[in-house]
Amino acid sequence: MPINPEITPSRSRKPWLLFALLLLVAAGAAAYYAKQTPSEPKTTEQARGEGKRGRDKDDAPTPVAIETSKQVDFEVYLNGLGTVVPLRTVTVRPRVDGELVKVAFNEGQLVKQGELLAEIDPRPFQIQLQQAEGQLLRDQALLKNTEIDQVRYQKLLEQDSISAQQTVTQESQVKQYRGIVEMDKAQVNNAKLQLDYARLTAPIAGQVGLRQIDQGNVVHANDTNGLVVITQLQPINVVFTLPEDKVQEVVKRWNSKLPVTVTAYDRAGKNKLAEGKLLALDNQIDSTTGTLKLKAQFDNTDALLFANQFVNIKMHLNTLQSVTQVSSAAIQHDTQGAFIYVVSPEKTVQVRRVTLGETEGDKVVVLENLAANETVVVEGVDRLREGGKIDVAEKDGQAVAAVPDAQAKPDRKSRKKNL
Repeated sequence: MPINPEITPSRSRKPWLLFALLLLVAAGAAAYYAKQTPSEPKTTEQARGEGKRGRDKDDAPTPVAIETSKQVDFEVYLNGLGTVVPLRTVTVRPRVDGELVKVAFNEGQLVKQGELLAEIDPRPFQIQLQQAEGQLLRDQALLKNTEIDQVRYQKLLEQDSISAQQTVTQESQVKQYRGIVEMDKAQVNNAKLQLDYARLTAPIAGQVGLRQIDQGNVVHANDTNGLVVITQLQPINVVFTLPEDKVQEVVKRWNSKLPVTVTAYDRAGKNKLAEGKLLALDNQIDSTTGTLKLKAQFDNTDALLFANQFVNIKMHLNTLQSVTQVSSAAIQHDTQGAFIYVVSPEKTVQVRRVTLGETEGDKVVVLENLAANETVVVEGVDRLREGGKIDVAEKDGQAVAAVPDAQAKPDRKSRKKNL
């Protein structure tokens, strides 16, 4: 029987296709079971090695910065906000009307009391003075004439040549002219005073401000702005406030009659401007702010304090004798209060509860549970624990702040040594 060439090849390919399909299914199943099968457990040596490295990492010393507590005389200060207030401020105003013919000062100049500042045209006042003096001379002559007549009438009365009534009338006329002369003298003095008012002088010593009126203007006695303002800067006062919870300490120090030093700083609190002494305390606490006002006086020889200037005040309140002092960075806090990490000779740390006292800047007084010359941690406390080992960060023999990534990236030499 003849074979059909179109049918035979098709039948021979079917087994091979089926075999390839079975191979693919088997490979997929093997891959699936390989993922589900757990890995082979590690050997005991491998597990011990990894555990040792984990413990070495946990027991690695923590880099820190340290300092030594000191026994010092600690200065206690109170800080407040203040405003500079001059002792005296005077607005120089004209007291007579007239043309301003002279200005004798420069703006911002320091002047002495009685120094000439400006001058108003004096001619009208000189004329008034001459008139008053002329009137006085005339009335003085009339008075003298009536006094002569009075003497003559008195003699005639003794001779019984005139009536007593004429003598009494003459005496009254003498008194009348004497009153007129006194009035004339007052007019002369008033004219002289007006002439003096034409010269504007400094009523106090101080610094003049900006000129309010220029030369050539007509000024009046009722001008509100005045000619210039003089402010006394040496000495000068500062009014500042302190919280009411410090009042008892301040009053106690004030009653001791010892001078209280007060230092003024600029707005930023960095630059020292002047040093003075406490002058007075207010007699009541401001209920709206809960503060007490105090006044201090400064010599201000450098003229660094200006009227209405805002300043920071630091007042010396007390000196604590022989107390233990550390940096405030060493103080830590939790729910139980303040504590410090104290470094032992074995380079381990101990948590120690402390009682804190006064604070000034970045320094704080430790009243209890810390002695002088003990070593405490000031930086790198985040990973410390009781009994933990530390590694003191040093540079040129000085303890410094720990490098931020020193814990995460220890050097290779120390890692090999620990392993």
